[in-house]
Amino acid sequence: MAKVLVADDDRSLRRILRFELAEAGHEVAEAPDAAAASGLLAGQEFDVALLDLHMPGGGGMGVLRGLRGAETGPEVIVLTAHGTVAVAVEAMKLGAYDFLTKPFHFDELRAVIDKAVEKARLRRENVALRTQIERGRAPRAIVSADPGMGLLLETLAKVAVSDHPVLLQGESGTGKELLAQALHDASPRAGGPLVALNCGALPEPLLESELFGHEKGAFTGAHARKLGLLEIAQRGTLFLDEIAELPASLQVKFLRALENRVFFRVGGIQELRADVRVVAAANRDLKALVGTGAFRADLYYRISTVTLQVPPLRERAGDVPALVRHFAEREAAGRGRSFGAAALHVLRAYAWPGNVRELQNVVSRTLLLSPAQVIGVEDLPADVREPGAGGGSQRLADIEREHILRVLARTGGQRGRAAEILGIDPKTLYRRLREAGAGGDA
Repeated sequence: MAKVLVADDDRSLRRILRFELAEAGHEVAEAPDAAAASGLLAGQEFDVALLDLHMPGGGGMGVLRGLRGAETGPEVIVLTAHGTVAVAVEAMKLGAYDFLTKPFHFDELRAVIDKAVEKARLRRENVALRTQIERGRAPRAIVSADPGMGLLLETLAKVAVSDHPVLLQGESGTGKELLAQALHDASPRAGGPLVALNCGALPEPLLESELFGHEKGAFTGAHARKLGLLEIAQRGTLFLDEIAELPASLQVKFLRALENRVFFRVGGIQELRADVRVVAAANRDLKALVGTGAFRADLYYRISTVTLQVPPLRERAGDVPALVRHFAEREAAGRGRSFGAAALHVLRAYAWPGNVRELQNVVSRTLLLSPAQVIGVEDLPADVREPGAGGGSQRLADIEREHILRVLARTGGQRGRAAEILGIDPKTLYRRLREAGAGGDA
């Protein structure tokens, strides 16, 4: 079934087309002139629009020009009793799907509509696929030999078959996004898109537009309608990373979308369906944030139907050798380079405050800078092989603070570069520096 707009000043023809299209299983709306057609197209989503070329108020061409460049606009079929090659060419240049001259057989029109509906569906799928590609959505393996991670993965597989929201709690760099992808791939929604949004990476206005989308003219710079990730993720999974950073006003709007299963684009008046499974991730204790009033309790309980705690790498040191081999094989591209037993022993003893992401960075950097076929202890970065870097009797917070300060010193105080090396978001680095009293406000 498709949603079709019939815009024609011939009332009898509109009624006939409405009846025939409804009989074919389509939902139909009518417009007697160009202004009414433009109004309906601005406020509702249509798969196909049948536009009469010479109706009052600017005609079908005027409506078609208004749709030009819209990523989510309908496929347009232009209808006229005065067809010419020049008019047909102009309509096609403006983006019309087809051009039919009156009178026409309904079977001919139905065949054209069916093809237009298929094209509209493929266009929506392409938008979702492009978004996934732009955001780096590519399958990656989960490498683990740790019994605790094994139990977590078993639980994840059981949860995947449901449609319940899932909250992944764990430090930055532990692989929460990778687990979200594994959950999506094992779910009934695997055929749909998986799209991700880092709630701590954008200012509030841009975050709202990214999540909900916006209409043309909704704000300065909104030159065209933009799909939000809630819309792009239809029949798939929406992964919200760093959800603790979601501003309070957007927490309210997102909660409403989850509860009512509908939402509006910024500046929009059309109610859109939110058919998504939500997987959220947080590197802070959301329940504790609820207690301080920093995060809404109702949203927390909505997204944490199932909560999985992802352990840091220091609590699963047995995973380090397997992960090192995995990253080395990927980096060395079949050249047979490896890490020796002594180097692996040092890597296992290290605290890894940046977790798996930091380990991957260290493996990549070591292979880049060392020519050795078998990596030894002397090839490892100094801050990793230093005695005592693994922690001993030191508090974990002190170890993390010292490691961050060492990386900052190496980068000459460039926090953006330090965050990249550590594998954490710059905002997370600034927050940890503030908490450690190390001048994060500068």
